[in-house]
Amino acid sequence: MSPDRKARTLRKVAGRADATARTSRVADAPRWPQAIGALQHSVISGGLRRRDRLRFGSEQPPILRRPRIPQSRATQPDEEPGLRLSLRFVIPLFLALGAIAYAVVPLVDRLTLQWFERDLDIRATLIASAVQEPLRDLIRAGNRTGLLRFFTRITQDERLYALGFCPPADGQPVATPTLPSEVRCAELEKYSGPSGQLLTSPDGPLLVSVRPLQVDGAPAGTLVLVHDMSFVARRSAETRKYLFYFFVGLGATVALITVVIAQLSWRGWVHGLRALLRGEGLLRPSGKPEVPELRPIARDLRALISDLAAEQRSRDEAQLAWTPATLRAILRGELRGQEIIVVSNREPYIHVHQGDAIAVWRPASGLVTALEPIMRACSGTWIAHGGGSADRVVVDRHDRVAVPPERPAYQLRRVWLSPEQEAGYYYGFANEGLWPLCHIAHVRPTFRTADWEQYAAANRAFSRAVIEESKSPDPIVLVHDYHFALLPRMIQEALPAATIIAFWHIPWPNPEAFGICPWRQELLDGLLGSTILGFHTQFHCNNFVDTVDRLLEARVDRETFTVSYRGKATAVKRYPISIEWPPSSDLVAKPVEQCRADVRRRHDLPPDHAIGVGVDRLDYTKGIEERLRAVERLLEMEPQWVGKFTFIQIAAPTRGRIEQYQEYEARVRAMATRINDRFAQASHPPIVLKVEHHQPQDIYEYYRAAELCMVTSLHDGMNLVAKEFVSSRDDERGVLILSQFTGAARELPEALIVNPYDTDQCATALKLALCMPAAEQRTRISFMRGLIQEFNVYRWAGRMLIDAAAMRRHGRLLERAAAPERWPSHSAQQAAGRGS
Repeated sequence: MSPDRKARTLRKVAGRADATARTSRVADAPRWPQAIGALQHSVISGGLRRRDRLRFGSEQPPILRRPRIPQSRATQPDEEPGLRLSLRFVIPLFLALGAIAYAVVPLVDRLTLQWFERDLDIRATLIASAVQEPLRDLIRAGNRTGLLRFFTRITQDERLYALGFCPPADGQPVATPTLPSEVRCAELEKYSGPSGQLLTSPDGPLLVSVRPLQVDGAPAGTLVLVHDMSFVARRSAETRKYLFYFFVGLGATVALITVVIAQLSWRGWVHGLRALLRGEGLLRPSGKPEVPELRPIARDLRALISDLAAEQRSRDEAQLAWTPATLRAILRGELRGQEIIVVSNREPYIHVHQGDAIAVWRPASGLVTALEPIMRACSGTWIAHGGGSADRVVVDRHDRVAVPPERPAYQLRRVWLSPEQEAGYYYGFANEGLWPLCHIAHVRPTFRTADWEQYAAANRAFSRAVIEESKSPDPIVLVHDYHFALLPRMIQEALPAATIIAFWHIPWPNPEAFGICPWRQELLDGLLGSTILGFHTQFHCNNFVDTVDRLLEARVDRETFTVSYRGKATAVKRYPISIEWPPSSDLVAKPVEQCRADVRRRHDLPPDHAIGVGVDRLDYTKGIEERLRAVERLLEMEPQWVGKFTFIQIAAPTRGRIEQYQEYEARVRAMATRINDRFAQASHPPIVLKVEHHQPQDIYEYYRAAELCMVTSLHDGMNLVAKEFVSSRDDERGVLILSQFTGAARELPEALIVNPYDTDQCATALKLALCMPAAEQRTRISFMRGLIQEFNVYRWAGRMLIDAAAMRRHGRLLERAAAPERWPSHSAQQAAGRGS
C-alpha cells in the first residue's frame, strides 16, 4: 500500500470521524478526531520517510523490527484454564499408554519366543537333511570316532549347542560333551514333537529337536540337535527397550498435539466470547446502544490495518541477511557457480617500489571499497590497469597476481597501457571530458579527437583481456564506471552469450548537458551493449532514459525501464552502492579511546580537544574549499571554539597531470594556510591538511577518533565516506554532516543534511554537531548503522546478480521460442522414417 493511498485513506477516516463527532450520541465520540489525527500524523510521517528512501536510496525500505512487548499479567488468567484443560487430557493419556505397554510387553515376549522356536525347528530339519549322507557312510563303517569328530565340527556354530546320535537298537550312542544329561536315548519320545522341547540349563534355555535318520530306506537311528536359546532372551530385552522408547515417544507426541489443540481451542473460545461481549458478533450485550455512524470509520481502519499488515508480512518474508555466504549461495544456486569477471580502471592493490622493497597500497577509491569484498566472496577475476611502479615485477607470465597479498582469494589481471594511451584515455577523455560533463561542479569539459581515439583503443585492450580471461562463452562481466562506456558493446559482439552488467558510478547528466559531447551517440551505443545498466539513484536512471529517448532511435519502455536498441534489450536499474558490513575486524580492532588518544597525540592536541575529519580525493567535486570556509565561518560565529576545535582534512592526491586538479590543490593549500594564519593566536591550528595517501586502517583510526565527519560533495553519485564513518562508530557516537547533493543523503536522513554552497548553514551544522547530546548522537547513528547493515555491499552485488540470473533464464526461453526450426517437425520425422 503506497504512502499516498494511506494518507488519502486516513484523511477520509478523519473526515468521517469529524462528522461522527458532530452527529453521534455516544459520549466518547468527540475523542475520535484527535485519535484519528494522531494516527494520521504517525502513519503519514512514516510513509513520507519511507517514500523518501524509496525514491532516493535503497531498493526497498529497511525493515522496522517490531518492539518486543512484555507479556501482560492480565493474560495469565486466560492461559491457566487452558493449561488445566490440557492436563486433563495429558494425565489420562499417559496412564492409558502405560497400561497398554504393561499388557503388550509379555505378549510380544511370547510371540518372539514362538517365532524363534519355529525358525530353529526348521533349521534343525535342514541340518539333519544336510548331514544325512556323511552320517550314512560313518554309520555303515561303525566309525564312532569319526562320528564324534564330525559332530564336534558341526557344533562350532554359535547357535548349535550340542549334537547326538542314538542307534536303533541298544547300541552305544554318540554325542558331543555338551549334550545335556537330561537328554537320553530311551526318553526321546517327549522331544519328538514338531516344535521340540525347551530345557533350562545354567547357560540359558535350550531347544531340543529330534530327527530320524534312514540308510537305504531303513531306519538307522535318531539325530538329536540342541540349539542355544540364550540369544532369544537378549533379543527380547532389546525389544522391550525399543517398545518402551516407542511408547514414550508416542505419548510425548500425542500429548504435545493435544496440548496445542487444547490451547488453540481454548484461546479461540475466549476470543470469540470477548468478541461477542464487545458486540462484534451475532449477539450484543443488552443495554449497549448501537452506533451505526462508527461503522464506516471501523471499516476504513480495518482496511488500512490490513494493508499495513500485508505490506509488513511481505517485507518480513523477503528479508535476507546479505553476507559473503549469501553471495556464494546465489552463485551456486541462481548462477550455478558461473565465473565472475570485474573490469575497472583502478586496481584494488598497487605494488610500488619503496627503496629495495616492494610495498602494497590500497587506493583511496569508493569503487575499490565496494568491489573488493565482493571479489573476496566470489573468487573471480578482476581486470584493471596496472599503474604501480612495481606492478610488472609481481605478475606471472599471464599478467596475473593473486590478491589480497596476505590471504589470496581472487586473481588480479593487469592491462598495460602506453603513456600516450594513459594520457589520452584516462587523463584526457575520461577525466577532462566525461568527469566534468557528468558533475555539476562548474568546470568546463574538454573534448579532443586524439583523446577519443585513445579512449576507444584502451577499451579495445580491456575487451581483449576479458576475452582471454573468460573460461566459458557466457561469463558474467561487471563493467565499472565511465572509463569503459564502449566496452559493453565490444564484449557483447565478441561473447554474445555473456551477461554484461555495466555500472555507472558517477551521476548521469540531463539530455541537454550530455548532448554537448561530440561522441554522445557512440557512448550510448556502447553502454546499450549491456544486459543491465545500473545507476545509484532513480534520478540518474531517469536522466539516462531521457537521454536515449532524445538522441537515439531506440524503443524506450518507461514502465519496465528497458531500452531496446539494435535488436537487444537493456534493463536500466537502480542499485544504491554500499560498503562491507560488518567492517573488517582489522579496521575496528583498535578501541575508540585509544584511537582518540593516538590521533590527538600525533597532532599535539590535548586529550579533550574536539576534532572533525574529512576524507576525500583531492578533487574539485568533493567540496573541500566549501568545507574549509565552513570551519572558518564557525570560528567567526562561535569564537569560543578557537583553539578548541581542529578540522583534519585527509586529501589523497589524484590526477595531478590535469591542470584543473593542479590549480585546485594549490587553492586548497592556500586556503588552509590562510585560515591558520588568520587564527594564528590560537593554541592549536583550526585546519590540519594531510595531502598524502593513507591506508584503510589509518583512515578508520581518524573516523573513530573524531567528534564529527563532514562530507560536502558538490555532486556525487553516492559517496561511501559517509557510510564508512557510520560503520566505524561501533561506540554509537559521532555526528555525520552530509551534502544534500550526494546519493547517500537519500539513504541517511538522520545525518545533518546541508547545502555545501551555503557557508552559514554548514557552519551552523558544525556547531550543532559539536554540541549535540550523546543520547541524540546515539539515536541518529544507530538508525544509520541499522540501514547500512541491511543495505550493505553484498546486497548491492547480490541484487545485480539475481537480476542477471533472471535475465539469463528469460533470454534462454526467448531463444528456444524463437528458434523452432531446430526441432524437426512431425511430418519431417515421418518422411525420414519412410526413407530409412
